[in-house]
Order: sequence, then C-alpha cells, then structure tokens
Amino acid sequence: MAIPVTVPMVGKIVSVSVKVGDKVKEDDQVAVLEAMKMEMPVVAPAAGTIKEVKIAPGQEVEAEAVIAVIE
Repeated sequence: MAIPVTVPMVGKIVSVSVKVGDKVKEDDQVAVLEAMKMEMPVVAPAAGTIKEVKIAPGQEVEAEAVIAVIE
C-alpha cells in the first residue's frame, strides 16, 4: 500500500534526505522544508521503503503537496 509523504505548508525544499529504495522508519527525516524563514524537517508518516521521490532541493511546493511515496 502506497503511503504519501506530504508537506504541511507552502515553502521551498532545502534538502532531500532519501532516495528511491531507501528504507525508512516512522518519523525518519525525508526532507527539509523552508517556510516563513524557518527550516523544518518533513518526516515519514510510516515505516517502509521509498518508492518515489517527487521533489528536488530548491523546488517550491504547495501545502499538502506529495513529496515522496513510501511502500
């Protein structure tokens, strides 16, 4: 079952901490989002394997945008 990783608000991706095939645990950092002049980690909502990464550093994202998929 595919589990989306989403960002909580509009911002810019500062860094991506995972790549396709990486195993993650719940609350592992997937990316860092800069919003309102603050950097905040975006974490995995569940354990699994990264199936897809949809963002790159420097990319602007909308609130609730899916940035990765865990399977």
